[in-house]
Amino acid sequence: MRYSTQVKPISYLKANAAEVLTHIAEQREPLVITQNGEAKAVLQDVASYEETQETLALLKILAIGNLEVVAGQLKPAKEVVARLRAKRNPD
Repeated sequence: MRYSTQVKPISYLKANAAEVLTHIAEQREPLVITQNGEAKAVLQDVASYEETQETLALLKILAIGNLEVVAGQLKPAKEVVARLRAKRNPD
């Protein structure tokens, strides 16, 4: 998707807010809002925003994991599985 096709001035947003929101929700494409010819904000639907936040959270978890690997903070998989099984079945 090319964001250059989804650029509108703030005056357009002010005059057509309801239509803009409907379009964004249906098309799930972000809209770049400009002010004085300069990009100032991005408007996107809530579902896309939530997906983006979930993706960022997963990427953060992966980055933390990579840092732990580099730091040598590793445990054998067998040990971890055994510990999890022991917690689940404390017999």
